[in-house]
Amino acid sequence: MNQQTDRIIIFDTTLRDGEQSPGATLNVDEKLAIARSLARLGVDVIEAGFPYASPGDFIAVQKIAEAIGSENGPTICGLARATRQDIAKAAEALKPAAKSRIHTFLATSDIHLEYKLKKTRQDILSIVPEMVAYAKTFVNDVEFSPEDAGRSDPEFLYQVLERAIAAGATTVNIPDTVGYTTPAEFGALIRGIKENVPNIDQAIISVHGHNDLGLAVANFLEAVKNGARQLECTINGIGERAGNAALEELVMALHVRRSYFNPFFGRPAESTEPLTQINTKEIYKTSRMVSNLTGMMVQPNKAIVGANAFAHQSGIHQDGVLKHKLTYEIMDAESIGLTNNQIVLGKLSGRNAFQSRLKELGFDLGETDLNKAFLRFKDVADKKKEITDWDLEAIVNDEIQNAPEVFCLELVQVSCGDHARPTATVIVRNANGEELMDAAIGTGPVDAVYKAINRVVDVPNQLIEFSVKSVTGGIDAMGEVTIRIKHEDRIYSGHAANTDIIVASAKAYLIALNRLYAVLQQKEQEAMV
Repeated sequence: MNQQTDRIIIFDTTLRDGEQSPGATLNVDEKLAIARSLARLGVDVIEAGFPYASPGDFIAVQKIAEAIGSENGPTICGLARATRQDIAKAAEALKPAAKSRIHTFLATSDIHLEYKLKKTRQDILSIVPEMVAYAKTFVNDVEFSPEDAGRSDPEFLYQVLERAIAAGATTVNIPDTVGYTTPAEFGALIRGIKENVPNIDQAIISVHGHNDLGLAVANFLEAVKNGARQLECTINGIGERAGNAALEELVMALHVRRSYFNPFFGRPAESTEPLTQINTKEIYKTSRMVSNLTGMMVQPNKAIVGANAFAHQSGIHQDGVLKHKLTYEIMDAESIGLTNNQIVLGKLSGRNAFQSRLKELGFDLGETDLNKAFLRFKDVADKKKEITDWDLEAIVNDEIQNAPEVFCLELVQVSCGDHARPTATVIVRNANGEELMDAAIGTGPVDAVYKAINRVVDVPNQLIEFSVKSVTGGIDAMGEVTIRIKHEDRIYSGHAANTDIIVASAKAYLIALNRLYAVLQQKEQEAMV
């Protein structure tokens, strides 16, 4: 059975590895929203989570398998260590999916064997085929990863992969777990696997890599040239430490430089057949959703999806682009779904028009979320004459975050000026319906608001990041606020949008506090059991 493919399989791990970014923790509803966006994007495999890691992760994987895992949808994958309990838990969570995959892993580098696993090479050679075979009893599609492959002895790695494939692995994933390798080294590693693993033609070679040295995408593209046919990546490149290889960068590199990569797939250089099945026009929208829901802002100069990616400041560049786009642009902004910021709706627009436009933008909301978003739209339309697609996305993403709402903002009022002491009054409603009111003085209006909230919401935390940006141009633009707070070495994020950035700041802070409070409550309940 030859498992090689003539195109690239995109394996998205935003909901698993991406969620491991500090502060990027997502609840089940947020994960579902991102999973639906990934399905519209056209990813082949969604790694939905690590079912054994927590009850929340199990439920998220199960719900994504139910909602997204149709016969025509992407394969839904669950991560599992090479242990029976992990694998069985993943299999249980994945049951609702028409196409499911168990992704099991075990380290192979000597440094991991000695210091983390306390196992010998012979132990690994015994465990891997046993656990792959066990996973195979639940699903036909099994992926095996030798963790820290980039620092493993190649000869030992070949033996492990051969046994994994013989036991039933249909994909073998080669992780550069710590972002250590360079493109030439990583390409040579993949080439060595192709040449030295006797049964490698029975599995697809996948790669997974971190961006600690800023080389993840370059490493992957070199791996593609040497036979890798599945790329494990995340939206906006989020993930542990410096993040993962960015999906949008990989996909657009293969799209823009198709004539260069075609020969590595046995195609004529001039072939126009896509190398992935990604709908590139969904890239920008998916990027913004992930950024909003995780609180991980995209840097302005980020490739493909950054705010400046298609901006030209230099007079020479501007002149050239006006005469012919290709003088300074290698791709069209519209190819990633970045269209002109056109007016689409106004305050007289009805609910049906609003719903229809949201569907065109890729948002298929349930009745409750639609009603919330429509009321918010009307409120914004009363304050802002021109409502754009970007405004609509900000409204919807803000309303469907579904953070646990124990504390709800009822009122925020500030007084400030260059000769006044910034003062804020807030009213917060708690879960019992009680309205808690207090006031505080701060160094600025936002500081005063946060101090006032802290007086009525007793959830100890440290504010470590506050950022605000405009959704669109104009003096009446909506402002998006993202904050990150820290409690006991764990980070929680909050994101909100409003035409009043003070209101957005207060709401973002309460969203983060609600997330922190939910975790503290869960810990209390677990301690009582």
